[in-house]
Amino acid sequence: MANIKILVADDETAIVDVLVYNLKRENFEVTSACDGREAIQKCQSSPPDLIILDRMMPHFDGIQVCQKLRNDPRTQGIRILMLTAKGEETDEIVGFSVGADDYVSKPFRMKVLIERVKALLRRREAPATAGGLVVINDIEIDSTNHTVFRNGQELTLTPTEFRLLWTLGRQPGRTFSRHELLDCCRGEDANSMERTIDVHVRALRKKLDDLADIVETVRGIGYRCRPKSAGPVRSREVGVNSADDIDA
Repeated sequence: MANIKILVADDETAIVDVLVYNLKRENFEVTSACDGREAIQKCQSSPPDLIILDRMMPHFDGIQVCQKLRNDPRTQGIRILMLTAKGEETDEIVGFSVGADDYVSKPFRMKVLIERVKALLRRREAPATAGGLVVINDIEIDSTNHTVFRNGQELTLTPTEFRLLWTLGRQPGRTFSRHELLDCCRGEDANSMERTIDVHVRALRKKLDDLADIVETVRGIGYRCRPKSAGPVRSREVGVNSADDIDA
């Protein structure tokens, strides 16, 4: 994990010290911030790969910091792990709705938190290993460059939204349960309510605009990709020389 940069943003010095110590033992490059304003400034000046972000901080709280990072092209790709003393489902949903990738409640076991950090970083790299292009109607999902374009215009998705669209788009027509999508988007060690995936789907649909209904709800189960009949679906993976159109 050398050269992976992590920022710890928390106003509790004791927690920061413990996190910094243990993350450095895992060979991460670690810096810290004691409030929301400092966290934003450090992310903008030298973007980390991941930020461990406390929910309650002075100046800007974790939700506000998360929103600002996701709305800034310089910082929108940073993985965000929200750290908080609050453990209610509504708090997690708020965090996910503004772009958090994972959520850990205090008190936490250090070993578990570090594994969640590593899982987030692995998912950052996973699309590149898949090495392919998926085209759904006029949407192009490029897993190698981690980009989504529609009619030549790039769509700004959070890492979790990208992973969700990529997972659904690769297998059009297949129904994924909420639990399966959580595993794909947040890792098998994710410990969260399945309903949080609904928050990510709503955010993704909003960004897809008039193509929002290609992400179809399957009542009582989860979601599937259902392309509009006006266009084909094509999938090109590394090692495959050509791709056949699949009837929508």
